[in-house]
Amino acid sequence: MLQASTNKPAVLFVCLGNICRSPMAEGALKSAAAKIGLEVSVDSVGTANYHIGQAPDPRAIAVARAHGIDIGGVIGRQLTEMDFLDFTHIFALDTANMAGIKARAPRHGTARIALLLDSVEGREGESVPDPYYGDTEEFERCWKTIDEACHALARTLARDGVNARF
Repeated sequence: MLQASTNKPAVLFVCLGNICRSPMAEGALKSAAAKIGLEVSVDSVGTANYHIGQAPDPRAIAVARAHGIDIGGVIGRQLTEMDFLDFTHIFALDTANMAGIKARAPRHGTARIALLLDSVEGREGESVPDPYYGDTEEFERCWKTIDEACHALARTLARDGVNARF
C-alpha cells in the first residue's frame, strides 16, 4: 500500500471511530506539509469498527472547511496489521487509543508509535480531547490543537524524515 521502506514519511492518525479527530489530523497534516513542501503520505483510521465506510462527522467536515481544508472524502476504516508495516509513524490522538494500538501491534511491525501531542514541546503525553459529544465550539478547539500539532509534526518530519522520533 504505502512505502514505509522509502525515505518518504508515511503517517497514520488513529482515534476511536475515524470520524472526528483522525480525519481532521489527516487534513491538517496534508495542509501543513504542502505549505512547507514536505512529501508525506497521510491516512487515518479508527481502533473501533463503528464507522467503517462512513464520511467524517459533519461538524468535523465543517470546521476543517472553515480552515480551508476538505476532509469530506475521507472514508472511515479500522486499523489493520498491515498499517504497522505500511506506515513509518502511527500517531494516536489519545492515550486510550494508544493502548489499543500497542495491543494490536505485531512483533514484526516497523512503524514508530506515539501520541500526536508528543510532537508539541510541553504537551508530550497529552491526549487530544474527543469532541464527538460536544458542540461546534469543541470541534473548533479540537481543530486548533490538532492543527498546532500537525504543523510541529510537519516541521519535524521535514527535518528528520522517516527517522523522526517522538
